[in-house]
Amino acid sequence: MSELLQNLQWRYATKKMDPAKPVSAEKVDFILEAIRLSASSSGLQPYEVFVVTNPEVRAEIVPHAWDQQQITDGSHLLVFAAWDNYTAERINTMFDLVNEKRGFKNEGWENYRKMLLNTYPSRDPETNFQHAARQAYIGLGSALIAAAEMKVDCTPMEGFNPDKVDDILGLKEHGLKSVVLLPLGYRANDGDWLVNLEKVRRPTDSFTTLVE
Repeated sequence: MSELLQNLQWRYATKKMDPAKPVSAEKVDFILEAIRLSASSSGLQPYEVFVVTNPEVRAEIVPHAWDQQQITDGSHLLVFAAWDNYTAERINTMFDLVNEKRGFKNEGWENYRKMLLNTYPSRDPETNFQHAARQAYIGLGSALIAAAEMKVDCTPMEGFNPDKVDDILGLKEHGLKSVVLLPLGYRANDGDWLVNLEKVRRPTDSFTTLVE
C-alpha cells in the first residue's frame, strides 16, 4: 500500500520529456493492459486507445494541442477515443462476447441487454458520446496509476482540438471521437519548471467527508 502511494506521490504532469529515452514496449503493454482491465459502465468498454509512435503523425498533432512538446518528445502518444454513439450492434457485440467467454446465457443478463437496447440507441448521439467519454476517463485513471507503477512519466492533456486529431487519425471512419491525450516518456534532467516543486493537493479533511 505504501509503495503505491509513494509512486503516486512521485508522478506529476511532466512538462519536459527527454526524447533520447524511449519507453520500452513491455512497459507500454503493461499500461495498455491496465487500461483494458478498467471498469466501465455495463462492461461495454465504449472507447479505444490509439498508440501513436509515428514521429510525423505526432508532429502533425502538436500544433493542434497548444504546441505541447511532450507529444513529440515522449516516445508514445496514447489517444483515448470514445464511441461517437451507442448502437444496437455495439451493445450486442459486447453482450455476445460475455456469453461466449462465460459459455452460457443468463436470463438476468439478457434482460439487462434488452433494457440497454431499449434505452441507449434511442438517446441523442451527443448524450451517448458524453457517457462514453466518461468511461474513457476511467481508463485514463488506470493509465496514470500504471505508469506511476512502472516509473514512466506521462502528461494527461485536454488542451487540444479534437476535430483536428480525429481527422489526423481517421477516427470518424471508425465511429470514434478523441477525448484525451496521454504522452508517455521520461522527464528531462532540466527544462521542466514543475519537476522539483512540491506536489500540492487539498488536505484530507477538506477533501474527504465521512458520512456515518
